This record gives sequence, C-alpha cells and structure tokens, in this order.
Amino acid sequence: MSASNGLMKGVSGIRGVIGDGFTPEMAMNFVQAYALYLQKQISESGSARHKPRVLLARDTRPTGEMMKHAVLAGLLGSGCEVIDLGIVSTPTLQFAVPRHEADGAICITASHNPVEWNALKFFQPSGMYLDKAQGQEVLDIYDAHEETGFDCGDWQHMGTLAHDESAIGAHLARVLEYVDADLIRSKKFKVVLDGCCGAGNTISPLLLRELGCELIHINSDLSGIFPHNPEPLNKNLGQLCEAVKAHGADLGFVHDADADRVALVTDAGQPIGEDFSLVWAVAHCLKNRRRGPVVTNLSTSMAVDAVAREYDCPVHRSPVGDVNVSTMMKETDAVIGGEGNGGVIMPDLQLGRDGIAGIAYLLEFVAMSGLKASELDATIPRFGNSKETIEFPREKLKLLLDWLKAKEKTARFDERDGLKIEWPKEGITTSWAHIRGSGTEPIVRVICEAQDQTEAERITRKMCEEIEVFAQSW
Repeated sequence: MSASNGLMKGVSGIRGVIGDGFTPEMAMNFVQAYALYLQKQISESGSARHKPRVLLARDTRPTGEMMKHAVLAGLLGSGCEVIDLGIVSTPTLQFAVPRHEADGAICITASHNPVEWNALKFFQPSGMYLDKAQGQEVLDIYDAHEETGFDCGDWQHMGTLAHDESAIGAHLARVLEYVDADLIRSKKFKVVLDGCCGAGNTISPLLLRELGCELIHINSDLSGIFPHNPEPLNKNLGQLCEAVKAHGADLGFVHDADADRVALVTDAGQPIGEDFSLVWAVAHCLKNRRRGPVVTNLSTSMAVDAVAREYDCPVHRSPVGDVNVSTMMKETDAVIGGEGNGGVIMPDLQLGRDGIAGIAYLLEFVAMSGLKASELDATIPRFGNSKETIEFPREKLKLLLDWLKAKEKTARFDERDGLKIEWPKEGITTSWAHIRGSGTEPIVRVICEAQDQTEAERITRKMCEEIEVFAQSW
C-alpha cells in the first residue's frame, strides 16, 4: 500500500485523512474503478444482470455523509443498482450482501482509525473482503484511469438507488438464532456497552436487550465524535473499566467505529486484552461447540495455540488481514478463527469479523461456564505481550527486514507478511517478534510475545532499538 499526504491506496481499498490528501473526487474515482471491476466480473460470469448490484453503508464519522454522496455519484454514474443501508456496522453490511444477491458492497469507514480518517472497504458477493488479486485488479483499473479520468454514463444509463431498512433486524435475528439465547437470558447479566459513538450503537444495544441483559450504555450516540481512540486497546478502555466497577457489572464490551471488533472487560474492571476476545472464542468453540481447525494471523497470541493443543486441534496462521484469515478458514474448513485485534470470525454465521455476534458468543461462554468473567479468564493461558509502533518509510521496509533477519542466527522465520522471528524450544515456539508495515497507517508495527511480560518487553525494546539503529544508518 502506498502512502502520501495522508492518503493510502492499495489492494485493501483507499484510506486517508480527509482534507489532507483524501478528497471526495478520489473516492468517486476509486468507486468507479470498483464498478468497472464488477461489470467485468458480471460479463465474464455470463450473468443476465446488466447493472452491478452494490450495497452501501457507512459508519458515524462526521465526514461519512460527504463521502457517501461522492460514492453514490460514482456508483450511479457507472450505472450501478445501489441499495443504501445507511449507518450500520460493517458485519451487518457483510451479512446483507448474500441476502441481496449483490455483486459487491462498499463500506465507508476507517474502522479503528481516529476521527480525521475515513476509508472505503470493498467486498465480494460472498460478503468477504476483496482478496489480494481482486484488490490489485481494482487498483490497476484506478491507476489506468488516474490521468484520463472515468466516463460518466448518459441519462439513459444512470444507475438506480433504493434503501434497505431491514438489514439490522436480519443480522440481529441470525445472531440470536446462532447462540443459546435462553441460557444467556437466564443469567440476567448486567453489561456495560461502550459504543464509542460508532456504528455498533445501531445494533449491539438491541442485541443485549434481546438477550435479557441489564444494559448500561455509554458513548451511545451516533455522532462519530469518538470519546477515546476507537481502537479497542487496553489503554483506550479506562472509561469502560471504571463504568464496570461503578455499576457492579458482570462484563463490559467495547467496539471500534464500525463494530467488526469487540473487546471485553471482566467483572473486576480489568480488560482481558484485544487478543483474548479471540482466545476466549476459540476456547468456547473447542470446549462447548465443535472441534476442528483454527485459523488466525501471524500477529495473534500463541495462547490460541495453547488452547487448541488442549483439544488436539490444529492452528493455521495467515498473513494479517480479515480476508486472509477468512480465505484460509474456507480452505481448511475451520470451526473458528479471527485476528488478535478483537476480531472474531464464526464461519457458521459469516466469513468476516463480527463484533456483534462476538458479544453474544462471549456471553454464551460465560453463561455455560457458570463462572464470573474474571474467574473464567483465570483459566485461559497467558503470555507476556508487548506492542509498539514506529514511523518508518515504507520504501525502506524490505531493506530493514532483510537486515533484521541477517542478525538472527538461531531463529526460524516466516516472511509471508513482513518478518516473523520465532525462537522455538523443543519444537514449540516460546517467544516471537513480528515486524510488519501497517496496511492502514504509514508505520511499522512491532509485536512481541514471550513466556512472561518482562521478556516480551525486552524483545520489543531490542527490536525497536535495532530499527532505530538501521534508520540512523541511511
């Protein structure tokens, strides 16, 4: 993904700071490239449909309404049949794609990024994100037209616009069907929900009430003025932790801006960490539902592997990215998967991160355990984990990774996504470091894990110091 002036464009879409490189015109052009891609797909499939059917949704960001009109202009001018879902979560949009037999979908959301950012996410007919090859095709079309621009159809070839107000209800009904709702209701959980003034506020409060929970809802509006950084990291959950303790709640949940992620706070007012939404989900699936392959990405805690070993289930790891995990889950017939950022994928529901279903799934886990959330968390394997980010020019990234690899003599390496360095003991990885360029920001992420926190932080410091030494050598 290339970045300049606050704009990042790549196979995952286009993302940037509004007013600093990312404009409505760029959004419209990128959407027209996606429309041409969809028209090509329809033509090659032999479908009788002439106009691509595209679903559209957005999160609550103040720039979302402006971007929506730019996106609509691009889609309608390209002759698409558009169905607008309005403000809904990304998982709600993904769930709606196959329901409408759509050819694709666009969500206007920068997910976990701060409020000044916005982005376009593109989807397949299955509801999964575009994969690397599909995304590259859209990017190639965009690049080919960047100088000449895109054609707009005449009045006889305009697209059409319809609205769907049933998407939230349909998604909610499927989630309630997916879990043991009666069991959860019987527990009468008191739950604090931090909606972060994002799109999750359109559905998660409804879900919790349907599950018989006593709901304390904070940051509950749809203003998009985030009360804290929307990435559900422990350092951003102070308000939720205090609210859980103040209300004597059983659990607390928080979403990012588009609610494809969920993080959890126990009854003790302690965040379990965004990695452990997935670890809990894996433990619940393999213990209480069904056993089989598990898929996660290279940056996720090895607690996933520790849990899976208890049930003699294999773990497969993919490069970072929802579609990479989803694709591998499909290939391996995985029973559960996701990413260590609060993203849980339940394939019986849909092959995409679903923070709304994640809430119901984790509540079911607590309900079946008969334990308090804090007691249940104490049964989950734990390792020391440390994460840092460093501003770093992407054009130098490969040189950096080659340099870091050459310095390690006793490690094993995975180079499918940046560089993962693993230090095994008796064939089992006991510590690791993953250094990769972010796909959503102009930074390098350093993620390290070890048997204890002190060792994880030591490895992180070492990696960051080596990156700084390399940067000073240019």
